[in-house]
Amino acid sequence: MTDDRTAASASAAPGSASASSAPSAASASRAELIADTALALLAERGMRGLTHRAVDEAAGLPLGSTSNHARTRAALLKAAVRRLAQREAEVLAPDEMPRPAGAPDEADPVAGPADALSLALHRSLTTQRDLLIARYELALEATRRPELREFYDATGRGFREPLEAMMTALGSTEPRRHARSLVAWCEGLMFSCVAGADHDAVPDRAALRTGFEELLRGMLDG
Repeated sequence: MTDDRTAASASAAPGSASASSAPSAASASRAELIADTALALLAERGMRGLTHRAVDEAAGLPLGSTSNHARTRAALLKAAVRRLAQREAEVLAPDEMPRPAGAPDEADPVAGPADALSLALHRSLTTQRDLLIARYELALEATRRPELREFYDATGRGFREPLEAMMTALGSTEPRRHARSLVAWCEGLMFSCVAGADHDAVPDRAALRTGFEELLRGMLDG
């Protein structure tokens, strides 16, 4: 599969939700439209540019639609965090996920995970840059809103736990610490390439794969 496929499916632009004759499907589509539009506004205008009215206008919805879905600003921010987690989780299709360590067709158990992780990270850095910017806005806001902090951290655990399981399968003696180090490396690289000094120097997949292989082997050799 190509990055174009992921960009089309996982990063659908606000306003692209299709109409449905089923009320529940229509409700879900509107909820996703509102959350996707909120994420787009966060990336484009920052936290101050995110209002219920701005979401209605940008999404082409009748005024008051966003308020009916998320009454308060806190509710709107939580909807954005929830949708962000869903879209980031779709960066890899099921058949692109890391193969189990020791799979018969994988002579080098590190190669499969490193390849899948490099694909996910490269897609985030190239086709989902706006999502990363929106995530940084939400992360900073969470430092000022305890109720959002708890919600943001809960969604984050949904990404760390699979990495811990992967490290356990690879034979790590400290899977939690190693998974945390892996996340920290990814987070640092993403920030540097999206909002930092390396914003115009995104590594290609080969470089990212090499980085993951070095990290994984260094952890496992210990």
